[in-house]
Amino acid sequence: MASEECILLNVELDDFILCNISTAQHANLSLLGEDLFYYRLLYAIPTIYGIIILIGLVGNITLIKIFCTVKSMRTVPNLLISSLAFGDLLLLLTCVPVDASRYLSPEWLFGRIGCKLIPFIQLTSVGVSVFTLMALSADRYKAIVRPMDIQASHALMKICLKAAVIWILSMLLAIPEALFSDLRPFYDKGTNKTFVSCTPYPLANELHPKIQSMASFLIFYIIPLSVISVYYYFIAKKLIRSAYNLPMEGNIHIKRQMESRKRLAKTVLVFVCIFAFCWLPNHIIYLYRSYHYSEVDTSVLHFISSLCARILAFANSCINPFALYLLSKSFRKQFNHQLTCCKARALLRSQSTGRSTTRMASLKSTNQSMVTFTFINGNHLCHEGSI
Repeated sequence: MASEECILLNVELDDFILCNISTAQHANLSLLGEDLFYYRLLYAIPTIYGIIILIGLVGNITLIKIFCTVKSMRTVPNLLISSLAFGDLLLLLTCVPVDASRYLSPEWLFGRIGCKLIPFIQLTSVGVSVFTLMALSADRYKAIVRPMDIQASHALMKICLKAAVIWILSMLLAIPEALFSDLRPFYDKGTNKTFVSCTPYPLANELHPKIQSMASFLIFYIIPLSVISVYYYFIAKKLIRSAYNLPMEGNIHIKRQMESRKRLAKTVLVFVCIFAFCWLPNHIIYLYRSYHYSEVDTSVLHFISSLCARILAFANSCINPFALYLLSKSFRKQFNHQLTCCKARALLRSQSTGRSTTRMASLKSTNQSMVTFTFINGNHLCHEGSI
């Protein structure tokens, strides 16, 4: 739930505590005391977010480039993984900068349109991530448990259609986020000031946040992971049974095919476990706040745990390419090839620049020599003429 991460989680803590912290930087408010640790932490947070964005952009863009340019890598699972990478890129380019800005300014910086559009984009990206993982698990289930159901004809077209359906469904589920998100005023008793912040639901209705948080937890976490668990239960059951039933001197092609499917199923399972681990703290904190909406937890523990949950959720968007690098030999080979090509191009540019510099220096030296020769020869002629 990207929008809750950037917006909802800021309603109480960021709008009250973090806004007060930002105000303290200007008005000497001692909400967290005068300990420099908190101020250093606040300035370090945008740096941490910047590192997450940089790593995520490099990994996901390289992944997408490999799957788009290398024909042998354009398989059905890889197309879904590319869609997953697009969702991660969307999250990195919207949610992370917005969340980082909350520590730099006490006011919402993106206007009313941004208040509605950014949460919509963010929640769409999270929906794409979790539903794509569910589609990948279903694909592995068909490949391992029911291989006879796989139809080779128009497979890429069908998976592209499936990816498009995932994006459309995610966008539809994110529409309520855009409808209810709006700029609303908050009054800070500590500074006797009113500030405006973007919140995802009306502040007067206490039932709304409970319904929305529980619905998001079910739709974007519990239900997809439950479906994935069922798929992997049957996958594990099939693999255990095939390990006993497959003869020691069986068909080599079948063995290799099973090993390949097992490796890919393992990769998808790692993706799912990373997603579940990274997003669970965010959902727990979101539920806690929605059920204690009238109270504001200003404790240091709540602030640190909220911050760690956000960073962990954002980090999920940059981990997948590196997990794929460790688990897939073919992807590792292509990734290293991309790095080698980048280094080679950089080396060629530096050599070309060096040759150009040398050529210019040579021409300059030649011109200077010609001028010197002319000057000396001219003096020599004049000297001869004077004699």
